[in-house]
Formats: sequence, C-alpha cells, structure tokens
Amino acid sequence: MFRHLRRTVAPVALGAVVALGLTACGGTTRDSVESEQPGAGGGEPAATADPNAPIKEGLKIAFLPKQLNNPYSDVETGGGEAAVAELKGEYKLVGPNDASASSQVSYINTLIQQQQDVIGIAANDANAVCPSLQQAREAGIKVVSFDSDAAKECRDVFINQATTEGIGQKLVEMATALTGGQGEIAILSATPNATNQNAWIEVVNAELQKPENAGLELVATVYGNDDDQKSFQEAQGLLATHPNLKVIVAPTTVGIAAAARYISGSEYKGRVAVTGLGLPNQMREYVKDGTVAQFALWNPADIGYLAGYAGAALASGQITGAEGETFTAGKLGEYTIGADGEVVLGPPTVFDASNIDQFDF
Repeated sequence: MFRHLRRTVAPVALGAVVALGLTACGGTTRDSVESEQPGAGGGEPAATADPNAPIKEGLKIAFLPKQLNNPYSDVETGGGEAAVAELKGEYKLVGPNDASASSQVSYINTLIQQQQDVIGIAANDANAVCPSLQQAREAGIKVVSFDSDAAKECRDVFINQATTEGIGQKLVEMATALTGGQGEIAILSATPNATNQNAWIEVVNAELQKPENAGLELVATVYGNDDDQKSFQEAQGLLATHPNLKVIVAPTTVGIAAAARYISGSEYKGRVAVTGLGLPNQMREYVKDGTVAQFALWNPADIGYLAGYAGAALASGQITGAEGETFTAGKLGEYTIGADGEVVLGPPTVFDASNIDQFDF
C-alpha cells in the first residue's frame, strides 16, 4: 500500500491538492542540482548535490520520536530501523516518555556528543528544539524532521505524511459525511504545541469558513497530550460540556483510540461519532462494533522508512535539501524535494468496515 515507483512532490500550498486520492506524478532528472539557496534550513552556505554519489555504509542514524512507547511512534521508528538496516548503517532510538515541548532537547544534545551522522526527529515543539538542532547541523549532523516538523531553519528536509491541506480537508470531509453536514463537532488533539496537529487544525478552521461547510460548528478544541488517560478524560469532558455534540475529530492516534473507547462503552454510542487519524490495528474493534464508521491514516512505517533514506542521502551528499533534488528511497521508489525542503509521502487511506481487515499495522 501507498507504494509508487516514482513520485514528484509539489510545493505545499492551498489548492495544490485536488483530492487525497491523487498522487502527484511527473518526470524528474537525476542531473546534479546545485542549490541556489541554503539547504531547507536556511543559514547554511549553498551546497552542490551529487546525485550519483554512493550511499555511505556505516552511517550513524538516530531517531528521536515525540515519545517512546507510543503505538504510532513505534510503527514509525520501526520503518526507520528497517531502512537503516537496508542501508547498512547503525540505528539508534532515543526519546522521552512524555511529549512535552522541551523533553527532546537533552536527547539532541547527547546525540551531538555521540557524533551521529543523522538525526531524525518528530518535533514536539517546532521552536523548542531549534537551538539544539542548529548546534547539531553546525557539528555536521544532517537533520531530518518527520511527521511533525521542526522550524524550517533548523532542519535539512521534512518528511510529511501528506499535504497539510489535504489532511485538514479530509478531516472536514469525514466530519461532513458523519453529520450530514449539520451539527456540532469538536477536536481532540495531541499537545498544544504539536506542529502537525496545529497545522491540520488551522486548515480545518479555514475549511469550516467555506459556505458549503456552514452547517458544521466547531464548538471546542481540547488537548489530550498524546496520553491515553488524559485523552479519555477530555472525551468525557467534551460530552459533559456539549451534550449536542455529533462528532469528535481526533487527528492523533492516541486521541482517536481513547475517544472511541469512551464512546463505545457510554450512552453516547450510536449518537456521537468518532473520526480522525488512527492505526487500523487500534481501531479495528471500534469499527466492527459500530462506534467508528470511518477514519484515515497513511502507513506510519513508510514515514520512518522514507526519513531513513532521506537522511542517508543527505549524509552521503546525494541531496542538500534544495527544491527539485531527487533521491531513491528503497522500496518506495524515487522522491523529489519540494519547497522548503518538504517531501510528501503520499495520500492517506480512509478505513472503514469494508477494508480495515486488509491492513495490519
């Protein structure tokens, strides 16, 4: 699933994606691309990519997810580990047990001391990690943000799950389908500073201003901090405060599973829908018992896998992070870097009772 032999990633902009089911395709060249600007992070001297440079063996590639022991992050970093193994590198996994804004900083500092070649990070806070990531880059370490971006000036490339606009639009589309386009909805997000969550929520708010979505009313946005129990409690609180709520939209795998668990065992089952972004294995029981009609996600293992290959390409000099450069990511095929150093994995899939048993992650 989500496998294409060749992809071209267009710059992210409103209207750039007509529908999530469309994958951007097109021709690119493997000619050497000289950066006319600093690598995506800015503040570094222009560099020249050598697309024919061999991938170095023995690269030390470290992954720093938002938090350890998070089911989504575990799948994601598992894909990174698989990529590093294929690349004959040295894989390292470090991270906090909580997803607070500054919890990743000490790990970045340690990775700098350990002289890693690449740091892959899903940032809890785009700006809190920036000074340490800049120190890493000054030390010659390549920085790949994935899933949740760091500030652009602090990394070389960003591996995005799908376009920000596409994800936000899909969340509204699913809420519309579940409400018939009329009624109250609420968002149960991760942390208040989560870059990806906030970007998607911003698109949701913009979509709700459109005339065709005038029947939907966003009554609350709450935060479960990617903690199962807190997310469960926030779901309870939403229904206590908004008894006419029709849909909880949770763009976080922890939040959607916690909300579904609460609704499935409450008086609200059948009255309040749950949708958002979730893992099929976590959500299967709630789809089968009728609590959740549909939700969406990409394959998180592919995000980590793509991040691993992007990091190796950077550390080997194949790419610098400049727009238009291309690199090959193993079984996923060839990718082209878009504006601001962004690489888009591809469109997510909508899961429901008709297809959920076809997926195992």
